[in-house]
Amino acid sequence: MAIRQVKRLVKSKPTVEGAGVRLRRAFGFGATADYDPFLLLDDFRNERPQDYLAGFPWHPHRGIETITYVLAGAVEHRDSMGNRGSIGAGDVQWMTAGRGVIHQEMPTGDTDGRMHGFQLWANLPSSLKMTAPRYQEVKAPDVPVHVDDDGSEIRVVCGSYRGTRGPVDDVAARPVYLDISVPAGKRKVLPIETTSHAFAYVFAGAGKFCNASEPLAVPTEPEAWADAKPPSQADNRTLVLFDRGDEIQIQSGDEGIRFLLISGQPLGEPVAWYGPVVMNTQEELQHAFEQLDAGTFLRPDAPR
Repeated sequence: MAIRQVKRLVKSKPTVEGAGVRLRRAFGFGATADYDPFLLLDDFRNERPQDYLAGFPWHPHRGIETITYVLAGAVEHRDSMGNRGSIGAGDVQWMTAGRGVIHQEMPTGDTDGRMHGFQLWANLPSSLKMTAPRYQEVKAPDVPVHVDDDGSEIRVVCGSYRGTRGPVDDVAARPVYLDISVPAGKRKVLPIETTSHAFAYVFAGAGKFCNASEPLAVPTEPEAWADAKPPSQADNRTLVLFDRGDEIQIQSGDEGIRFLLISGQPLGEPVAWYGPVVMNTQEELQHAFEQLDAGTFLRPDAPR
C-alpha cells in the first residue's frame, strides 16, 4: 500500500461573497490544477445572522456542478426553471448547471442563529458543459452512514466506502464525497482510488495525517508514526491536499476529528473561468457573457 504524502496544508481564508455573506474559502479562483476536477470549496459556517442573511441573490452558473452540504440551519433556493425548495441539516443538493441555470440561495439560521455548511464546485468535462441542468437533492435520512469497528462514522454522500454507496450518482468525475468522524485517539487507514486527486477538510477536532510517499508497513502503535515521516497536524478549518497513493492514514487527537474527504478523477482539460461560469476556451466564456447581456443565456441554441 502507498500512503499519500501530504502535499500542502492550507488554512481557509475569510472571504465575502454574494450580497455580503462572510465565509471561509479553502481553495478556488486561483491555481486549481492540484484539485482538478474540483474548482472551489467554501466553508460557510457562521454564528451571526447579520453575516449571512443577505445570501446569494440571483446569479448564473454554466459548465460546473455545485454541491451544497448543510450541517445546521437551512438554505432556501429558487431557479429559472421554476424549482424551489429548502435544504436543512444533513441535506445535500448536487446541482449540475450544465448549459446554464440562474438561481438564488438564501441561508437561514437554526434556532440558535447558526448557519453551517459547505459548497463545493466540480468542473464538467467539455462533453458535458452544455448538458441539460438537473438536481439531485438528498435528505439527511437518505445519506447512508457506515460505522467501522473502531467507532468511526462515515456519511457517504457520493461514491462508496467499504461497500456502502452514496445516493448521488451518474457524476462525470467519479467523485467520492465522505463526511468522516473518528473518535479520540484512533489510528485510521482510509482507501482512495490511486488515480484520483484527493483532499481533506477538517472542521472539528484535530488529527495527524501520516506523511509518507513510499509503501510501508502500517505502524501498530501511534508512536511508530515518527519512524515513517513527520506527520502533519491539521485542526479546524485546515485543508489537507494529498499527493498520489492509494490510502491515507490519520491519528485522531484528544477530542477526535471530523473532516470531509473528497476525491475525483482529474479531467486534465483547459479551464476558462470567470465567476460562476467555467468553460474550456476564452471564446466560449465570452459567448456565455454575451448571452447574459443579451438575455439569451438560458437558450443554448441562440445564435452567436
